Amino acid sequence: MINMKKVALMLLCIAFTYVLQAQSYKEGHLFGFATNIGSGEFSTALSWSHYHGIGAKKRFKVGYGLRLTNYFGSKQDYITAPAKYTSGKESFAALFSETIEANLDTVNVKSAQINALNAGIYLAYTPPILKDKLELGVNIDAIGFSFAGSQQGFFTGQGIYNQANVRAKATAFNLLLISDSDLGSLNSEWYLRYWIKPKWAVKVGYGFLFTELTTSDKVQPIPNTTEFNDRFRRKSAMLMLGVQFAPFKQ
Repeated sequence: MINMKKVALMLLCIAFTYVLQAQSYKEGHLFGFATNIGSGEFSTALSWSHYHGIGAKKRFKVGYGLRLTNYFGSKQDYITAPAKYTSGKESFAALFSETIEANLDTVNVKSAQINALNAGIYLAYTPPILKDKLELGVNIDAIGFSFAGSQQGFFTGQGIYNQANVRAKATAFNLLLISDSDLGSLNSEWYLRYWIKPKWAVKVGYGFLFTELTTSDKVQPIPNTTEFNDRFRRKSAMLMLGVQFAPFKQ
């Protein structure tokens, strides 16, 4: 005969475990705003992320999230983007290859503006200091899309006569690959986060942002080939300051 007390106790344990897991999941939500500032350029970012603690003390956290990045730049240079042109190789091989300077041309944009919505990878670690209020973190966009209006630029090639006015838009698809093999606009951060209140934190660090434009015409002839390029990238290293809110944190 079924022992109803044991069944009831087992169901109670299952329900209690579910409640704890649900609460833990809720506590992992984090909403944030950050701004990056550089020379003649800046960006803002609205983000949502969710972290899962690993280990008994959950000092190491792995997460995922969404981020909307808005970039603004004045008189910024965008350099030849595809890895097959900048280094002659792609993927991991591009990391260890020298830059082919002869293949690098420039599109200067008087007023650059790009918006990128990306899903990303988020990591954090809480060292056993300062009563666990301090965290070290890193995150990077992985996949998404960009959008922006058409922008006026000026293309300058290696040859003195290789110059032209061009129109360009944000490269529509974003994908994290490896270094110059990346496609589109991707944001990343290295930072320190400090919890000033149980649910509020500030963070300061370093932001590294790839933004990419595609010209309306393939304006760049690649030396010693019959190929032409239309993708140009800017790599922006900027100081970052942000605030974050964890509404369900206990």
